[in-house]
Amino acid sequence: MIKHKHIYTLPALLLMPFIGHAQVFGAVGQFFIDIQTLIDTILIPLVFAIALLAFIWGMYLYFIQGGGSDDSRQKGKQLALWAVIGFVLMVSIWGIVNAVALGLFGTTAPPQLPGTPTL
Repeated sequence: MIKHKHIYTLPALLLMPFIGHAQVFGAVGQFFIDIQTLIDTILIPLVFAIALLAFIWGMYLYFIQGGGSDDSRQKGKQLALWAVIGFVLMVSIWGIVNAVALGLFGTTAPPQLPGTPTL
């Protein structure tokens, strides 16, 4: 019986400094906050910008460059269609994630659209 008591006491004593000084793990928490900030302020707006450029390029191929060529018009139409599908998927996933966050965390703040990339 006493033998088992020492098995639990030694790890508790060894972990006591970490329990008492919880700020030791603050750097890990800051790392995840930095990753979230990178995703929210740079990556998501960059993906939206790429989809917008793909849509504009598709419209350029369809209306301007493809005026006389059916092949170029078809390429432009396909590119614009896939860009619109990409927009719909990104916005719907964004809405689903916000709905899940609202359900789990109970925030009542309206969801914010991604802004422009900032450095």
